[in-house]
Amino acid sequence: MNAAVLVIDMQNAFCHPQGSIASLGAELPDLPAVVAAHVELLTAARAAGLPVIYTRHVFRPGLIDMPVRSTKLWPRDPEPLVRGSWDAEIIDELAPAACDHVIDKNRYDAFLYTDLEVLLRGLGVSRLLFAGILTNVCLETTVRSADQRDFDPYVASDCTTAYGESRDTALAAMDVVFATVGKWRELFDQLSEG
Repeated sequence: MNAAVLVIDMQNAFCHPQGSIASLGAELPDLPAVVAAHVELLTAARAAGLPVIYTRHVFRPGLIDMPVRSTKLWPRDPEPLVRGSWDAEIIDELAPAACDHVIDKNRYDAFLYTDLEVLLRGLGVSRLLFAGILTNVCLETTVRSADQRDFDPYVASDCTTAYGESRDTALAAMDVVFATVGKWRELFDQLSEG
């Protein structure tokens, strides 16, 4: 199978109640179900020998590499997602296995300023099954970027979440042009057949 699973930003900052973003009252809808779906997907992927790649949204101390526009949106105290901090780590329930890959990024697009594309090409991957958060920000941005780089993106809708109604809007937009969207099991079966 020339496919991989790409897990976007399932980090303590967003997903754990004590995380820098989540502790501000920014609770993600259906998060326990989304995490449970991730566990099932990752178990199936590893059993099938598919590469699993995680992204972590991280910044340097002092947030000196944070995009200018983001400084207006993100909290400054405490500093969120500082590289190497508990806040920036993947949640325990989805901790990467020794065979998995982790890509650190400081932009919404996981391809921008990272070696993600080099890794995927080296692994012989042309199809990507996306999971993670936020559906309408980092996940959608990376899906669109993958499409523009001639990867074939699939988005596991039951492995995504975002604030408000933005999740459904983002999934609908991606499904029109940029990706195949569906439940992870259905998409996994399609990838297994191809």
